[in-house]
Amino acid sequence: MSALALPLLFATVLWFVATGFVLWLDRLPSRTWPASIVGATVASGFAMGGIITSAPMTGSAAAYAAFACALVLWGWHELSFLMGFVTGPNCAPCPPGAAGWRRFRLAAATLIHHEVAMFLTVLVIGGATWGQPNQTATLTFTLLFVMRLSAKFNIFAGVPHLSTEMMPDHMRYLASYFRIRPPRLFFAGSVMAIAALAAWLGNAALQAQDGIATCYALAFALVVLAFIEHGFLVVPWQDSSLFRWALRDAQRRVRPAISDSNGG
Repeated sequence: MSALALPLLFATVLWFVATGFVLWLDRLPSRTWPASIVGATVASGFAMGGIITSAPMTGSAAAYAAFACALVLWGWHELSFLMGFVTGPNCAPCPPGAAGWRRFRLAAATLIHHEVAMFLTVLVIGGATWGQPNQTATLTFTLLFVMRLSAKFNIFAGVPHLSTEMMPDHMRYLASYFRIRPPRLFFAGSVMAIAALAAWLGNAALQAQDGIATCYALAFALVVLAFIEHGFLVVPWQDSSLFRWALRDAQRRVRPAISDSNGG
């Protein structure tokens, strides 16, 4: 188990700090956002260079570097979404009574550009590292993409507890597409799949050696974090409590009305 301890600590601390930094930048005055996104874009360029450079390397240090670079790219996508630069064509709340396919289509249109951009990034990273021994960056970004999609689908379908405190004011229309209700079968299936994947990755990390072991261990850490993130959707404890330090000038807000009336 010691082979998993350091990657788990590294991934957790880096994810925590990176998420908090993105939230902090998003809470700065909007006049600073163009500079923030330009800075993040430059950092992403260096990160892509780091992914390409580390791809032929097989050591543990290369796996850690590729993981960190993938998180930088992920941070760019999160920042561009939260600041409203890359979202979707629909910026309106869910109309009363919208249900079924109409509600799904409207919800998808609120963030489709963001999702497509992330999928394209998966393809770019995969292409840049194709055939190389260090696949940490590709695995990292793919897992982040898939795990976040799972969380979004579950929030759309309905979960017992949601925290909207970290959502910026100009994006709060998204909350109208959320549902508060007991978890559906999809949630149980998602959690079981995530747990099974974590078990497989953990075992693979213990069986492998050197950089490959580190790659699997870091992936294991990400999936464990995703499992915990899904758990926050069904327990009465807001994950935003972890990021009070990053929510600069953001006072505690009252949750917007979220119900299952939109398509129940």
